[in-house]
Amino acid sequence: MTFRFIILAAGKGTRMHQNLPKALTPIGGKPILQHLYESVKTSGVDGVPVIVVGPERPKLCDSWGGECDYVVQEQQLGTAHAVNVCREAVTDADALIVLYGDHPFVSPQTLRNLAQLHQKKHSIVSIMTTTVPSFDAWPIYLHWGRVIRDSKGCTKAIREYKDATETERKITEVNPALYCFDTVWLWENIGHIKNTNANGEYYLTDLVELAVAQGHSIATMSIPPEEAVGINTQEEREIAETLLSKNHVI
Repeated sequence: MTFRFIILAAGKGTRMHQNLPKALTPIGGKPILQHLYESVKTSGVDGVPVIVVGPERPKLCDSWGGECDYVVQEQQLGTAHAVNVCREAVTDADALIVLYGDHPFVSPQTLRNLAQLHQKKHSIVSIMTTTVPSFDAWPIYLHWGRVIRDSKGCTKAIREYKDATETERKITEVNPALYCFDTVWLWENIGHIKNTNANGEYYLTDLVELAVAQGHSIATMSIPPEEAVGINTQEEREIAETLLSKNHVI
């Protein structure tokens, strides 16, 4: 099975309050995106990742001499739209692993595990999740999407925090936005996503509920909260630096 990586890095990163693109924010002396890029390369799953960038067309990987393909998302219409603009860049792939460019700590082994899970389960959609002991212990995850499961423990949906009920917000299994999709199914279904949500955007997460509605099972694997950290603010950058200095992450 042929896998390709898509890394979403077109966000403006306005909450960082800096001129530097968010993906180039240094953590442990290296850009966030470089950490993720090196994990992708070391995983051996795919050689040249596709990086989705904004209309300014920054050559993000040039800052460390990385080899990337770039696709431009001219309008910020959501994560599903960002993936959809990559359609012509990944025609050779049987499956697509979608990552976010603000996650520095995802390990090469985790990426291999996701690819293996997807292949073993013959999945349409495979996802990683992380479970926190409490949001008091991990406040950075409070506003992340919740993983909704049925009475048998099967994944039903991912509900973004803004759209979640009070009961759903108490769920401590959250979505770090690390996915693998069957390519044929993805392109057949991504156009069915609606933007009827609090942000008016096309969410990639809605594909989970769509797949379940079609009778597909969602393959899931859990990763530690330390590995799932995403960086959207300077406070989260400081948390990531602390985790790195304490050797909690690689």
